[in-house]
Amino acid sequence: MTKPFDQDPADPNFEVSLRPPAFSEFAGQDKVRERLELLVAAAKGRGDVLEHILLSGPPGLGKTSLAYIVAQSMGVAIKSTSGPVIEKAGDLAGLLTTMERGDVLFIDEIHRLQATIEEYLYPAMEDFKLDIIIDQGPNARSVRLNLPKFTLIGATTRSGMISAPLRSRFGMDCRMNYYSAEDLQGIVLRSAGLLDVQIDPAGAMEIARRARGTPRIANNLLRWVRDFAQVRADGRVNAEVADAALAMRDIDADGFDEMDKRVVEALIYKFNGGPVGLSSLGVAVGEEAGTLEEVHEPYLIMQGYLKRTPQGRVAMPKAYAKLGLQAPGKALGHQGELFASE
Repeated sequence: MTKPFDQDPADPNFEVSLRPPAFSEFAGQDKVRERLELLVAAAKGRGDVLEHILLSGPPGLGKTSLAYIVAQSMGVAIKSTSGPVIEKAGDLAGLLTTMERGDVLFIDEIHRLQATIEEYLYPAMEDFKLDIIIDQGPNARSVRLNLPKFTLIGATTRSGMISAPLRSRFGMDCRMNYYSAEDLQGIVLRSAGLLDVQIDPAGAMEIARRARGTPRIANNLLRWVRDFAQVRADGRVNAEVADAALAMRDIDADGFDEMDKRVVEALIYKFNGGPVGLSSLGVAVGEEAGTLEEVHEPYLIMQGYLKRTPQGRVAMPKAYAKLGLQAPGKALGHQGELFASE
């Protein structure tokens, strides 16, 4: 049997091998996990099918893992797809008609479903019926398909883009948040055991502190630190080895990578702390505006380095301190506005 350590990172099963198989092994997200465990216990106690569930939050927090854990806990099969893949009603019908009672349909990035597909999904979720239009023009006719009672689990990184009619059809809406360093430390130690990496708690915490609150990033950093320790150290990971490995990747003690630093530097040095539009900031750092908004901004805002305003992005006092600068009066004023809005 091949060990996880020997797997190719390009293999899709490599990431799956690190996913927790049960609620008891899923670290963090205590409120979400508790709600889902209760739903599963209640449905199994009644012998009923689980209601539809919407999981939202930034990428890499474990939405897919939770969907598979729910299906495993219910003892049912799960079919996985994503919003952009379902292009026509026939694609949706092909998925739903092959399911059995209680099975889970997991749709990742469900906010990217086409509006016409959503219309077909509404009666499927509520009445477990699917009306398909066959042919066109005068020959067009509707065919109704009766579906087994199933559970739809949707995952999204952009919950605001989900239409109100679709959102209202989910019985449970679970918002997932970034992880604490302590929870990530536990995840790193568990993953290290699966990957046969020798690491002490201090080394795991060093990785966890720089993982931006995201288990997927923590696991990726763990693999890099493992490779570094194998070549540059004796294969054992402690705080010093982890620090040297992550410094080689240009990831500092605050979890900043090279692009995060460039964003903060451009905002302060090139735009005098802002406000500046996202497109202009993207041009200044040589990155797509969409990538900045979805990948880098959430962490910078969460940590208090950046603020979004109607006029544009503004550097907060913490950003100036990061560069060893004294924050000007306007930045302190923005900080006051931030606290007032909270």
